[in-house]
Amino acid sequence: MCNKNQKSSWIILLSLALAVTSTTFGQSDEKDIHVGLKGGVSIPNLVGDGAEEITRDYKSRFTYNFGGFVDLGLTRRLSIQTEVNYAPQGGKRDGIQPITQVIPGLPVLPAGSYFYANFKNTAKLEYIEVPVLLKYTWRRENGPHFYVNGGPYAGFLIKATQVTRGTSTIYLNKTGTPLLLPPAGTPIPPLSFDADTDVTDSLNRFNFGLTGGGGIKFPIGKNYFFVDARAAYGLRTLQKNTATDGKSKTGDLIISVGYAFKIKGR
Repeated sequence: MCNKNQKSSWIILLSLALAVTSTTFGQSDEKDIHVGLKGGVSIPNLVGDGAEEITRDYKSRFTYNFGGFVDLGLTRRLSIQTEVNYAPQGGKRDGIQPITQVIPGLPVLPAGSYFYANFKNTAKLEYIEVPVLLKYTWRRENGPHFYVNGGPYAGFLIKATQVTRGTSTIYLNKTGTPLLLPPAGTPIPPLSFDADTDVTDSLNRFNFGLTGGGGIKFPIGKNYFFVDARAAYGLRTLQKNTATDGKSKTGDLIISVGYAFKIKGR
């Protein structure tokens, strides 16, 4: 559920999107204007620097994506579509991986060095994103229409949570060499890694990138139903402190369905 700050962000971004599109293309009275809603599944991932152990080996996770849009016709086939979407990002990593939190009783390692443990780790990043897409549609007299679209997007980070689960002993490396305690040389007893850690303040609030794809529209009178597939890639590094937290960028695949209502046009 959205909290008060999330609702305020939605209202501000939606108002901005409507103002931009209305001001820029308000003179095209004879062209079609549609407004609509859409939602679907999202498969985001974190794309890390392959040289950095702390951001390596994240896999895609499944979540959802939904929002609203305004589709403003420029010509019979060309239009501008501005959206406001709730767009979760992130990724997951399971198995033996670096420990980023401080474990009491363990020595402090030099920067770039880590102890390891075997647990589940999911990065959940909640964004409001505003794509502005140029859309080209192949219209047919009868039957569905096909289209391609693409353009930039801007994102505002609402909240970021690192969810970890599992119990593990501590290892010296990724291959699972146990960390032994002197003087008997026994492994450290298993520790719980169950935690939901708010990491919002460690990430940049604003993100931007490129998105594009295509889909199919099914006319229903003056309105239309559609199925859309799209990929997106963030161009800004997420972490504020890249020296200690590494470098990651967002990547995403979205498959959605929606319905658009014609509110103006011929």
